Amino acid sequence: MPAAAPFASPASRASPASPAIAEPLEKGSSLRHDAWLRLRKNHLALLGAAALILLVLVCVGGWLFGQPYYDQNNYLGNAGPGAIGIRVTPDDAPYDFATIEMLDDDGVFTAAPESQAQRAALLSGKTIRVAGKQYARNHHLLGTDKLGRDLFARLCWGGLISLGVGLAATTVALIIGVTYGAIAGFFGGKLDAFMMRVVDIMYSLPFTIFVILLMVLFGRHLVLLFAAIGAVEWLTTARIVRSQVMAVKRMEFIEAARSLGFGKRRIIFRHILPNILGPIIVYITLTIPSVMLLEAFLSYLGLGVQPPISSLGVLIKEGSEVMEEYTWQLACPAAVFSLMIFSLNFLGDGLRDALDVKASKD
Repeated sequence: MPAAAPFASPASRASPASPAIAEPLEKGSSLRHDAWLRLRKNHLALLGAAALILLVLVCVGGWLFGQPYYDQNNYLGNAGPGAIGIRVTPDDAPYDFATIEMLDDDGVFTAAPESQAQRAALLSGKTIRVAGKQYARNHHLLGTDKLGRDLFARLCWGGLISLGVGLAATTVALIIGVTYGAIAGFFGGKLDAFMMRVVDIMYSLPFTIFVILLMVLFGRHLVLLFAAIGAVEWLTTARIVRSQVMAVKRMEFIEAARSLGFGKRRIIFRHILPNILGPIIVYITLTIPSVMLLEAFLSYLGLGVQPPISSLGVLIKEGSEVMEEYTWQLACPAAVFSLMIFSLNFLGDGLRDALDVKASKD
């Protein structure tokens, strides 16, 4: 008689054909997701991004819905923050300006009760029409400059111009530098040596003097300012891209692309450059502040943005001329400029740490 089979658990008595219970697999994570997780932990980078977005929104809003930055009110030159002016629109003349105190002296308001009522209506923000003229209140939040132009409007426009110069010049530098560095790093050899010697020679030139010479030779147009600054800012981009391309081109997927018969242009722009976007993005965020500083310096010397267009550099220059008597004309643009520079630097440092592929995944 055969021995009794030992006691078996229900799991051991399961049919051999029954599938085994698979353990849950850990969900994969992309480099972009890991970078976002690391960036969220960098409070300074998030604060810089929030401050930058807020500044851009305020500048755009002031430009779209505020007063024109070029309108002059000679009666309110160098008025302090919170000054109130009156915009007078005759039927057959362009815009003119006055102040609340002048309304009794221009012959329009003759009766005192009527004048007081009309003054109160203007102060409340209403537009009134008397003797063929239209009167509307202008409230200058940050005061006016020496020509009576609204400082807040000029500050909003100047912030957009400074950021635009930084973005446009950085884009020019990015296009030249990425193309130049990718070609030098991919082909290598004598071509790489020659191209890098050209970069070394240009590095030995004083950047600021080189830009000044370009502006003197080709004029002071705003577009030429973009090109002049971008023409000297691409050197660092070329070196960064070259070193990254030389590291990536030795990897297995590039060898696989070569074995499939892909052309060199496709390998560079479809396989290599997308894999080095991290350092390029970091360079962009760190280059924009340096370009803005260079533009402010050129504008301070009178070689940058030309009046009546304003930039933060132009406003700082104008404010420095009257800083002893009208401090706010220097303090306001200097504060906005400093906040923009700090925000971009904090964001750039955060992106540099977040896009570091060697960082440990938390």
